[in-house]
Amino acid sequence: MIAYLKGKLAYKDPTFVIIDISGVGYQVKISLQTYTQIKDEEQIMLLTFQHIKEDAHTLYGFKEESEKKLFLNLISISGVGPNTALMILSSLSSDELEHAIIQEDVRTIQNVKGVGIKTAQRIILELKDKITKEASGSSPIQSSAFGKTSNKIKEEALQALLTLGFPKLAAEKNIAAVLKKSASEISLEELIKASLKNP
Repeated sequence: MIAYLKGKLAYKDPTFVIIDISGVGYQVKISLQTYTQIKDEEQIMLLTFQHIKEDAHTLYGFKEESEKKLFLNLISISGVGPNTALMILSSLSSDELEHAIIQEDVRTIQNVKGVGIKTAQRIILELKDKITKEASGSSPIQSSAFGKTSNKIKEEALQALLTLGFPKLAAEKNIAAVLKKSASEISLEELIKASLKNP
């Protein structure tokens, strides 16, 4: 099992990074939370979880221990796979998710793409006691605002949504709806996050 990776940040995308370690590039799937925390570091260290299936070995990376813990808690629940867990952690910050679980806020969890009411209820039922005991104090996401929403940001947001499994038309429609509602300044992270929640 690979516990962490430490090396040069060779490529960064809202849904994955490539870390160069002694000339070997490791592709690691990440959440929007981790993407926001990485900023433009040249050397990075990510805590990792290796998911092994018959046809694929996938690495998932986390900047914070609290996020990795939540991820492992989520995938321990029947019906929640690593990609769904990553989608939840991209739509909600660790604090927001923990708060929703403790408050038994089914609707907030259900708003995440791919999470139905039964799965949301199961997440709350199985994790409430555990989260209440651990109650970690991770800080909410801070995201920097860009001057104006450029085409580059729209394209990157679209690419991120497609990678997360959105159909192209739905992704474009969600992004357009978010931009229509938002002020002139919106960051890439905020745009993706809002588009993930947009019905």
